[in-house]
Amino acid sequence: MGVSNQEFTTIYVAPYRKNWLRISIVLMLLTAAAAPAALNFSAELISKVKTKYGEQASDRVLSWQALIKLTRNLSEQEKLKRVNDFFNQHIEFVDDDYLWGVTDYWATPLEVLAKGAGDCEDYSIAKYFTLKELGVPESKMRITYVKAIELNQAHMVLTYFERPGVVPVVLDNLNPVIKLASKRQDLLPVYSFNGSGLWLAKSRGMGKKLGGSSRLNQWSSLNIRMLSNEF
Repeated sequence: MGVSNQEFTTIYVAPYRKNWLRISIVLMLLTAAAAPAALNFSAELISKVKTKYGEQASDRVLSWQALIKLTRNLSEQEKLKRVNDFFNQHIEFVDDDYLWGVTDYWATPLEVLAKGAGDCEDYSIAKYFTLKELGVPESKMRITYVKAIELNQAHMVLTYFERPGVVPVVLDNLNPVIKLASKRQDLLPVYSFNGSGLWLAKSRGMGKKLGGSSRLNQWSSLNIRMLSNEF
């Protein structure tokens, strides 16, 4: 179901403009404590995935492992393309209420690959952490909430800034071609975040920093689950 511009602002923007100072210290400590470890590909983990979800699930995780090994020494631009293509091709889009039985759930990359499915948040998060594992600096990446204008609904993408102040490119599951944000007139940016901060979007550029990304409860929960390799 689509939402109007006013409803979209009320639901997705307004809650993050309030009470920043009052909650910032507690939540920043929470995110710091939940910083994710390096991705784990132990034989024991692969075996557990296979036992719980089947051989296709373990094959997806092994393919993910191979992707990381084969692309680690490539250029950042090639890493973006390979990671974007991998998750767009291996993951089926499925809404959270059907897949997880809840309205909104942010899955870890391991959970997404074990299930073989996820929604727009899951695509973006999986791409973000995979590129981070490949050595792409966190400062160059933002998980970005947008309004998908043609669908008239909330959407999430991953944006990458080659250097500060430039227009980012967009890694998206709706449009598999990586394009400059200025070429994605179908997306209206709202806010973005990474492991170090939260920004209110300004046009299609960097935007104004509002504070720590730990203010997003789903982000903190996701990081905690990554530490324990939950799937």
